[in-house]
Amino acid sequence: MTNTLIAPPRGFEISEFEARTEKLQARMAEQQIDAVFLTTEPEFRYFSGFKSQFWESPTRPWFLVVPASGKPIAVVPEIGAAGLHQTWIDDVRSWPSPRPEDDGISLLADTLAACATRHGRIGAMLGPETHLRMPAANFAALQDRLSQHVLVDVSLIIRELRSVKSEAEIAKIRFACEVTAAGFDYLLEHLRLGMTEREACKAMHLEMLRLGADACPYLISASGQGGYDNIIMGPTDRELGNGDVLIIDTGATFDGYFSDFDRNYAFGRGDALATRAYEAVYQSTEAGLSVAAPGRTTGEVWQAMWDVLEQAGALGNDVGRMGHGLGMQLTEWPSNVPDGNVVLKPGMILTLEPGMTFAPGKMMVHEENILITEEGCEMLHKRAWSELPVIS
Repeated sequence: MTNTLIAPPRGFEISEFEARTEKLQARMAEQQIDAVFLTTEPEFRYFSGFKSQFWESPTRPWFLVVPASGKPIAVVPEIGAAGLHQTWIDDVRSWPSPRPEDDGISLLADTLAACATRHGRIGAMLGPETHLRMPAANFAALQDRLSQHVLVDVSLIIRELRSVKSEAEIAKIRFACEVTAAGFDYLLEHLRLGMTEREACKAMHLEMLRLGADACPYLISASGQGGYDNIIMGPTDRELGNGDVLIIDTGATFDGYFSDFDRNYAFGRGDALATRAYEAVYQSTEAGLSVAAPGRTTGEVWQAMWDVLEQAGALGNDVGRMGHGLGMQLTEWPSNVPDGNVVLKPGMILTLEPGMTFAPGKMMVHEENILITEEGCEMLHKRAWSELPVIS
């Protein structure tokens, strides 16, 4: 029987963009910030609704200015002006890009200066895990043109706003998760000894597209005898044989929102150490699920998961965190880290990603996607198998 999934509506109501902008402006007022300018695709899309594959090209910069009140102002290459006029944005200012000698910098500087006349403070994404998506020389030129103003970091404000999802955002992420979970189930029925990692990943990729995913920009795998020691590469043309364990870690998208989780498969026989490690990461996830709730912290979630892994004999965890935020990007703020102090709120979407080195050179990682609710948390997709599946 062919699986069918019902996709939620695409896009958002204008009221959603109005609410996002008003929340940012309220935070700006608290810090006496006159204007914020945004340069990266997720933030630009979050406040404008402008969704385009043209961001794949590094040639042209794009800017969105959020003033202290009123709608955002788009400062964009002429090639994008028509697309911006299809959004809720009214004020679209453009220049003939590419123009390396002044690729929108004077237009952006004039726009910001006109908005920042009260406090002289302008915000930008300047913190960890951010970038400005413009040449360094252009940023220096912008700073020079705005030398009478103070540039401040607003990355934490933006992250906090984006971390709590609306019902419409949750529906898109849930669908992306359901598609991915169904893809893993499909693979469980179609994996065979002798297949290559690449063949396995391609089969899953095609199934997720068939089920309704827009794309699968992130799909990696690793395999090895009784485990694996590198989970960020691949897939490769390595054939899967007796005693191998395969992990596939993937993120599918729907309407610009990601899923991100993985599953593990054993081939021919279940290695005893790998089987025990699988049981440990499964129980570690259970511990994370029991703790993830409003008022708890990311550090508490990490500790609950690590306690289980440590008791199971984990030799270490080398990835630095055990889960993260999820949404318009594959990985978002916050991270589940030791002593993490980010307080969980209803509407946050996180991954639980316990991982352990269970033998020298061998790892086991498990990842699920959850929504923080008023009462605790809920899975956004079908839970992983409680036992390590064996492909014969």
